[in-house]
Order: sequence, then C-alpha cells, then structure tokens
Amino acid sequence: MIRFLARRTVFGIGVLITLSAFVFFLFFVAPGDPARMIAGDKATEAQLEQIRKNLGVDRPIVVQYGSFVAKAVTGDLGFSYRNQQPVAQIILRRIPATLSLVAGAVVLWLAIGIPIGISSARHPGTLRDRLGQAFILVGLSFPTFVLGMMSLYVLYFLPRQAGFTLFPPGGYKALTSGPMIWAWHLALPWTTLALTMAAVYARLTRGQMLEVMGEDYIRTARAKGASERTVVWRHGMRAALTPLVTQLGADIALLLGGVIVIEQVYGLQGVGALAVQAVSNQDRPIIIGVVLLGGTFIVIANIVVDLLYVLLDPRVR
Repeated sequence: MIRFLARRTVFGIGVLITLSAFVFFLFFVAPGDPARMIAGDKATEAQLEQIRKNLGVDRPIVVQYGSFVAKAVTGDLGFSYRNQQPVAQIILRRIPATLSLVAGAVVLWLAIGIPIGISSARHPGTLRDRLGQAFILVGLSFPTFVLGMMSLYVLYFLPRQAGFTLFPPGGYKALTSGPMIWAWHLALPWTTLALTMAAVYARLTRGQMLEVMGEDYIRTARAKGASERTVVWRHGMRAALTPLVTQLGADIALLLGGVIVIEQVYGLQGVGALAVQAVSNQDRPIIIGVVLLGGTFIVIANIVVDLLYVLLDPRVR
C-alpha cells in the first residue's frame, strides 16, 4: 500500500511539474513583455521596471522557472497588480463559496442519482425503469444555465411578485452567518447543479448494475437465500462502485476548480467567477493561480480514487 501510494504521489508531482512548466512558458517565455502582460496596458514604466525586477527577467530561464516553482510550492502564486493583492489571498477568499457549493451538490446528486439508477436497473423494462430513463434524458438535455434561470424565475421572481420570498436571488453567505442562512442561500445552486449531475450518476449506476446483476456470483448469492437487499447493496453495488468512484473523483476535482456557470447565474463569488473575471480583465497572475489550483485538485482527487480502488476491489490489492 505504501509503495503504491508513493508511486501515485510521484506520478502526481510529475503531472503538476508538467502543468507548471506549461503555464510558465505560456505566460513568461512566449513572445512579448511578461511585465506588460502581467501589469496590463495602464501600468507606468516605473511599475513595469519594478515588475521586471520582481520577476527576474534578466536571469536565465531555468533560474526563473525554479523560482516560480519554489514560490508556488510555498503558496506564493504571485501578485495581482490589477487588484493590488497577492493572488493566494484572493483565491483563498473565493474557495469557501465554491467548496460549499460542490459539497452540498455532491450529497444531493448522489442521494438522487444512485437510488434512481438502482431502481431502474432492478426493474428493467417496467414503468419504473422508463421513468428513470426519462429523468436521465431530461437531466442530460437541460443546460445548467437554463435550469438555473428557470429556478430563479419560478422560485424567486414569481413568489417575489406575489409578495413573499422563498429563496434569495443569489449571493453567498458564509457558514459563520449561521447554518440555516448559509443553506438557504445555497439551496437553489445546490439543486440546479445536483439535478444535472444526478442524471449522469443515474445512467452510470443503471448501466453498471444491469451488468453486475447478471453475474454468476449474484445468482449464487440468491440461490443461497440471501435477501434482495443484501444481493443489491452488499454484492451488486460494491462491484458497481468502481466506475462511480472514478467519475465522482473527476467531477469533484473539476468542480472545485470553479463551477463557472452556476456561480455566474447565482452571483456566487467563487473560484469560477474569479476565473471569468480574470480572463475578462486579462489578469494573468490570477489565471495562473486558478490553473495551478485546479491541477492540484485533480491530482489529489486521482490519488484518493486510486486508494479507494484498493479498498473496494480485492483484485487491485
């Protein structure tokens, strides 16, 4: 187990080094003045000279890259001259909103998608299966922003016109404001994201369960008198979990890098909204920080998924 974890960790570090090299050469070695690219067109010549000094553009490329990586490892992701703040501080202020959105949505979409997929697989061809497949089709067909705008119209705008409020229009309230206020402001974003993702997990669960439930060991368990609940959850679901864990790890990692559409629709000032603003303003230090953060989440998620494989599947051990 330790050797396996060490190999996966070394591989993950190699991926992050490759990503950092790509980002460094894209923004600092590409044709053009790196100081001008970072500071923007409105920077004065004195500011540009100071930025060139901070970047050390007069040093060899290898030395510059080594300094860039060393700072990133210690949490120094650079300085946003447009915001006049360190990039790490800006990102850290945005992470709670994105983390809260993803955590709540994951719980919801697993609670919705997996039972629908299991129920559909246990009764193939029946009305229950057709209803489950209809849910999957609708969930996969609806763009996230359309569902978000519909939710705002039906659950915020119409009740507001009638003189009462069911949900707030958007924005993020920290957990320190109170669990109820925190959850109230996130209820619509959670539901919107969960419904679209639940369709993916319902389809994946149904497909895996249909394959697993036809295996010989499932028939053996039933022949031995095991209850249907035991057959489904203890034998069938455990075998079907491996692809679900793979999908879940990838989805969580990608979403932690910024849920761009949901954050824009509901005005959540998370990492996704920060990335959109940085691209619009050409704030390259923030773009670099968000890219490195997203890559780190993906590497960590893949290592966790590999460890879960070892726990779930004896063949991996």
